[in-house]
Amino acid sequence: MRSVATCYSEHAIKVSDSYCSGPLNRSYLSPVSAPSMPIAVTCIYKSKLSNQRHLLITITWCNSFLGQGLTISIADDKSSPPKCSASRQLRKRKGAKSFQSGNSRIEVFWDLLSAQFDSGPEPVNGFYVAVLVDSELGLLLGDMDEELDVIRLRTGFPHAKFSLISRNAHFSGNSAFSAKAQFSNLGTNHEISIEYAREQDSPNPVLSVMVDKKKIFQVKRLRWNFRGNQTIFVDGVLVDMMWDVHDWFFDPRYGYAVFMFRTRSGLDNRLWLEEKNLDMEKEQDDVGFCLLICACKSPN
Repeated sequence: MRSVATCYSEHAIKVSDSYCSGPLNRSYLSPVSAPSMPIAVTCIYKSKLSNQRHLLITITWCNSFLGQGLTISIADDKSSPPKCSASRQLRKRKGAKSFQSGNSRIEVFWDLLSAQFDSGPEPVNGFYVAVLVDSELGLLLGDMDEELDVIRLRTGFPHAKFSLISRNAHFSGNSAFSAKAQFSNLGTNHEISIEYAREQDSPNPVLSVMVDKKKIFQVKRLRWNFRGNQTIFVDGVLVDMMWDVHDWFFDPRYGYAVFMFRTRSGLDNRLWLEEKNLDMEKEQDDVGFCLLICACKSPN
């Protein structure tokens, strides 16, 4: 009997260099301007403490008239949907803050003085953000490993296991959007791009989806196909891509579009199920990942 992944693979697009670099039968599209810059990026991390307690730690990076902003929220992972227990906005470029979240004491340490930004409010290097939960390191972001404060945090406290489970990027601008995503713990960081354009000498809009600047598929007749889905393989993982651009065309007051890339959960999320050395424990620890792109722009 064929495996579930084998059946899916007949209808899914496999993302690989050989596939992406090959010739594509596509109509010539009108040029697209440079990608919009995200105005806010929200990352949700799942942290498993030594007492087997699960927390959701939400980090939101945003742009404001005062510069880059940072907000942290702590929620227990027991409730569905989880209820936010505590939220704090960190206004300074460097500092420390402590507060209560339920029965836990939360301590946050951060340093953004030397942070460098690529495009958008989320720093790419030269920073760190650390979250202690009852004197246990629940989250550590950044690349300042040689900083004395980071060394103290890494060596002076027990470490929780944490992983990124969701990234939500909000855009406002033209009709090209780009965000980073890693769909597997063993995979690489990919650039996911979405472009809206019109076919040359035609009013028909076309939606193009790219991974690492290589076109994967297109959605034509977008006014009729304003909602839909497509399955792709990235790093051997099944990823469902869903889009909803209804408001771009039929609600000009808001003009919001939503694009979601979500890995499948359970055993159905792996492409190579037949491998004899499949590590079942790692499979259970893989909590999945979801990339959500919200684009506030009417292409008309």
